[in-house]
Amino acid sequence: MILDGKATRSIARTEDGKGVRILDQRQLPWEIRWVELRSMDEAAVAIREMWTRGAPMVGATAAYGLAMALAVDPSDEALLAARDTLLHTRPTAVNLRWALDAVGTAVGDLPPEERAEAAFARADAICDEDVELCRAIGASGLELIRALHAQNPGRPVQILTHCNAGWLATVDYGTATAPIYLAHDAGIPVHVWVDETRPRNQGALLTAFELRNHGVPHTVVADNAGGLLMMQGKVDAVIVGTDRVTANGDVCNKIGTYLKALAAHDNGVPFYVALPYTTFDADLPSGDAIPIEERAAEELTEATGPDAEGHVTTIRLTQSPAANPAFDVTPARLVTGYITEKGVLDRIGG
Repeated sequence: MILDGKATRSIARTEDGKGVRILDQRQLPWEIRWVELRSMDEAAVAIREMWTRGAPMVGATAAYGLAMALAVDPSDEALLAARDTLLHTRPTAVNLRWALDAVGTAVGDLPPEERAEAAFARADAICDEDVELCRAIGASGLELIRALHAQNPGRPVQILTHCNAGWLATVDYGTATAPIYLAHDAGIPVHVWVDETRPRNQGALLTAFELRNHGVPHTVVADNAGGLLMMQGKVDAVIVGTDRVTANGDVCNKIGTYLKALAAHDNGVPFYVALPYTTFDADLPSGDAIPIEERAAEELTEATGPDAEGHVTTIRLTQSPAANPAFDVTPARLVTGYITEKGVLDRIGG
């Protein structure tokens, strides 16, 4: 990722190697604040309260959280307790479970005194692998964008995305954004329509922040504008990320993704989902079985940003009760293809 003109990962070990350093995404884009996590409890809070978010990043943070727990108490009982605590921080993204299982497997047969070091090493490997997976996803999607540009070489490729599936949601590159970054870097003109992504506005706050730092042309639009843009022929493709893809290819992603898929289908716009293998859940037959996280109503009823004097403040938008489901499920029949580290697949799973 490019931050202040420098290549930077979104998570890294502290200088003493005993903790991790992450960007506090709640402060972006108004303030770039790095925070250190020094315990399993701090990692759990960071995930639950969305200091950090995005399926791969949640998995990476949880992996380090488990390692930090084992540095304090490497017993079997502590391992199981820490895994249980971290697993229940957020219920929807499957990468969380995958990362905890990967660390647990790496240390399960080791004597207690060797567990912490092995856990940190496995967490490091998870992060390194995520970077390579996202780079490969980018290479797969780059060919799609290259082909779209060849169809209309006189103008930028117009891509619409929803939520934030960029480097803030992964260790680097992102999933849905990786092809965009690689295309931009390769000199292919690209313009991104960035859904604001209510209620937490991850598109307007995070994706736009990323694209701006990387120099990618983009425009923030209201979530409800996507259908009109597609109807007007202003979208060549929709590319989104995902928190979980089930065995039949159903896609769970930020609330509002399903509506984009319906609009894309109705207007003949290809709808692509970018994901690494760690986000595929072969154990669930369909999206009907995915637990949909219900988050606090305040995320919907309140909004935070700078006032006229530049002071970040929170205001209330409504006095009525609110419901806040965080995700929805897009049926596989609406997905044109899955952009993976192994290429673009027209179907996934069995």
